[in-house]
Amino acid sequence: MPMAAGDIEKMIREALPDATVQIDDLRGDGDHYACRVASALFKGKSRVQQHQMVYAALKGRMGGELHALALTTEIPADA
Repeated sequence: MPMAAGDIEKMIREALPDATVQIDDLRGDGDHYACRVASALFKGKSRVQQHQMVYAALKGRMGGELHALALTTEIPADA
């Protein structure tokens, strides 16, 4: 069963409370998303570590309920 965009956003915000999250359903099927996450908690972390933080927030659903996620992470300019 596909994962709803709102559920993805909720899980990310629970792990990264200051995050700005933008999610786009790439195919309209609830199975392929693009996600942009900005958080001050990424400061000092490599891009790989930032992505790992987001994947950890998804609690193992990546590759199962969540089939594809094109992920972009960034540090807010004011952080």
